Amino acid sequence: MASKTSIAVFLDMIKFEHTVFALPFAYIGMLLAARGWPGWWKFVWITIAMAAARTAAMSFNRFADRQFDARNPRTASRAIPQGHISARTALWVAVVSVVILAVAAWLLNPICLYLLPLAALFLLGYSYTKRFTWLSHWILGITDGIAAAGAWLAVRGTLDGPGFLLWFAVAVWIAGFDLLYACQDVEFDRREGLHSVPARFGVSAGFVWARINHALMVAALALTGLWAGLGWPYWAGLAVVAALLIYEHALVSPHDLSRLDLAFFNVNGYISLITLASVTLGLIVAAP
Repeated sequence: MASKTSIAVFLDMIKFEHTVFALPFAYIGMLLAARGWPGWWKFVWITIAMAAARTAAMSFNRFADRQFDARNPRTASRAIPQGHISARTALWVAVVSVVILAVAAWLLNPICLYLLPLAALFLLGYSYTKRFTWLSHWILGITDGIAAAGAWLAVRGTLDGPGFLLWFAVAVWIAGFDLLYACQDVEFDRREGLHSVPARFGVSAGFVWARINHALMVAALALTGLWAGLGWPYWAGLAVVAALLIYEHALVSPHDLSRLDLAFFNVNGYISLITLASVTLGLIVAAP
């Protein structure tokens, strides 16, 4: 079998396909803040900012976790443990990505550049949170939620109302499925002294908290729709999102994680895209 190209290895390392989770919510924040299309300038630079932020976060995460990844059978095949990409290269990619993010923030809105150090603290720092707190799931959620909040700020220059609700919705959504994902590594985390809700309180507790977080996501999206005055397509889409979350939790149980990848990747990808489509149509219908 032919070996992967360098680009394919890099894209696999940063899990490029997972961009479908957060990028649609950045566009949602952009559209809601502008009450429609904000123009190509904002769209292009928000896209670049998102790509840079995610590349920085994932590259630095792989650098920071390289020793744990090498010892964990589930992650030992990743690029750095296998020697396909050096730790130094991953670190330099993260640094360059932060520079690109800074340029994009500067061009989008001065407030985005002023707040960049705080955003960078979350983007890079969350990789270390599992070493000392089981709240790491929510820190990851808050970090991913910056995508929606940052896009809102890029358009309006202030963060208010629906912007905060959208940030919260993304935060609890990401935390919810990260709680499920962490159930795979309970024994490894306990052995290595890493922290997560499943490792600290048990897999069943992880499932309970995941359900609570996903219920909060639906509630936050409902409040966002009310505050933003979105039309009926948004509510139809939200009903589908709620049904998909129920389906996601039906796919797995504390005693059977065999379909976790289906729940984690496929269903959550559909959720983000359907939410984006429903917000877009909801804005069109609600337009005077």
